[in-house]
Amino acid sequence: MIFKKGELFCGPGGLTLGAKMAQVEKDGVVFKVEHAWANDYDEATCNTFRHNICPENPESVICGDVRKLDVASLPKIDAFAFGFPCNDYSIVGESKGLEGDYGPLYTYGIKVLNHHRPKWFIAENVGGLESANEGQAFIKILQEMEKAGYNITPHLYKFQEYGVPQSRHRIIIVGIRKDFGWTFKVPKAPFKDRDSWKNARQALECPPIEKDAFNNEFTMHQKKVIDMLNWIPPGGNAWSEEIPEHLRLNVKGAKLSNIYKRLHPKTPAYTVTGSGGGGTHMYHYKEPRALTNRERARLQTFPDDFEFLGGKESVRRQIGMAVPPDGAKVIVEAILKSFAGIEYETEAAKWEELLNDMLITGKSQKKKKSSPSRQVITQQREKEDIK
Repeated sequence: MIFKKGELFCGPGGLTLGAKMAQVEKDGVVFKVEHAWANDYDEATCNTFRHNICPENPESVICGDVRKLDVASLPKIDAFAFGFPCNDYSIVGESKGLEGDYGPLYTYGIKVLNHHRPKWFIAENVGGLESANEGQAFIKILQEMEKAGYNITPHLYKFQEYGVPQSRHRIIIVGIRKDFGWTFKVPKAPFKDRDSWKNARQALECPPIEKDAFNNEFTMHQKKVIDMLNWIPPGGNAWSEEIPEHLRLNVKGAKLSNIYKRLHPKTPAYTVTGSGGGGTHMYHYKEPRALTNRERARLQTFPDDFEFLGGKESVRRQIGMAVPPDGAKVIVEAILKSFAGIEYETEAAKWEELLNDMLITGKSQKKKKSSPSRQVITQQREKEDIK
């Protein structure tokens, strides 16, 4: 069974690469995902997607503002993904949520759900989505997904527990069309024990990165930066007490913890991001330098033969904004197993006990013991057309 997948806000292709890697078989029938079309607004990002995901069909990647996209003209799909922009939901920044420029863009994903009616979808955003607009943005988005005709399973995935060598927490919402009569179950994280987490050294050194690997250019640092980094211990940052006074940064006010922060070789990396200026490029645990883009891509679980196109800073942005392919693979594989009727280990979704009340009341609160079943609630919502 082949699921043709469309995607908005596709980035360089991390989620799609993970989806392509996920494939299951039962009774001789193969269940897999194939790319149908994708959209992003950034030309270099689209070129990266075309180059790695669909070089034989480059026109299937539509580069442009999603607000000008004719959703109805897009080819029919069975699956859909959208990592709607997180700028206004991140805890770093003003966190404007639905009131920001990017916050309302999720509605274009809802338009795809309403028009194309895919069998399933995946939506991805930062953990800060839960608290944006005092929690109302998250609930509103969930309500619109449910009203579009999907049983939804939102969960906060800690990707280091799924084999990604990085502390990266993301809200992933999986929706299964209601007429199938079942709800997606979160795949159990196989690495709950901290001692089993893949660390930065394993990611960057096993195997070693070839010197001529794609996107492996080094950053030229000023001598003062190199001298300062030499004083910062693995896991430390620009505020480490070991740094001599003459090498310290002259910064007043808040001191962000990831400024000139070096990785620790024995733990997963801190979150790879796509934004920020000097001092936020992530720094090697052993050498006094910023990571190369290839090293950052390793932490995001992109294979070394995945070539990012564009300028150095554009590539850094693309890598930081991407979904780790290995993390996406686990989730999509669980979806495919669900459709194939293959059992897999599961765990409770974060909002499992609260979701019904959140959808009905529009508020985040503890589940009442007398709360009706999900099926009754769904029927009630459809009858009353609650918005």
